[in-house]
Amino acid sequence: MLVETNDCLVLIDTGFGLRDAADPHSRLSRFFLTLLAPEFREEFTAVRQIAALGFDPRDVRHIVLTHLDFDHAGGLDDFPHARVHMLSKEREVAEAQRSLLDRMRYRPQQWSTRHNWTVYPAMSGEKWYDFECVRQLQGVPPEILLVPLLGHTLGHAGVAVERTGGSWILQAGDAYFYHAEMDLAHPRCTPGLRFYQWMMEQDRRSRLANQQRLRDLKRNHGKAVRIMSSHDVNEFESAAHRVITALPGGPVRA
Repeated sequence: MLVETNDCLVLIDTGFGLRDAADPHSRLSRFFLTLLAPEFREEFTAVRQIAALGFDPRDVRHIVLTHLDFDHAGGLDDFPHARVHMLSKEREVAEAQRSLLDRMRYRPQQWSTRHNWTVYPAMSGEKWYDFECVRQLQGVPPEILLVPLLGHTLGHAGVAVERTGGSWILQAGDAYFYHAEMDLAHPRCTPGLRFYQWMMEQDRRSRLANQQRLRDLKRNHGKAVRIMSSHDVNEFESAAHRVITALPGGPVRA
């Protein structure tokens, strides 16, 4: 997600980067490469898509991360001059590399710009609707907020962006994976995605509680706040006004 401000560009997460596309086996775990089988193409990277939109990637001065999982932070290398913002617990857990899963999901090979990282405690700052948040990210316009949504990781956050006219987009990252999880009457998820979320979660109680808080936000403020996750195809197509087509016998392409 790219935000154009008065004087710079702000990128919300990075997806995979150029180095991931060029040599994924040196950057990512064999387990996740086998499990997810991503298609690596240079034109899919954020830095190439930003250039294709007519922007100069060097104008990305800030990157706000939902979390440091390999599929959200792989492009950090492509923006060496950008300040990177995240919750402090996310950096702490990612750098500790305590468990095998942590070592597979958090890839230091992607962190050549870690000297640019700026971190914030999860529970400081003012409220945004019913969520605690950090309003004053250093150097970032006040219309962009880091909203703690712990559970998927211990330092996971959403990123709220106020649009012209006063409405908001909340990029909820991996707080949920499937659009029907935000259904107010009968929330549901596909078995495969339910299993994947269970496998990756670091705090189940917080993850499920924050999903309920997101549904409450949708119920009470759905006209003012548009909620979307990082991985749902339907939400992407609706937000980007682009349709993703699955090629016969091949991977999904945008």
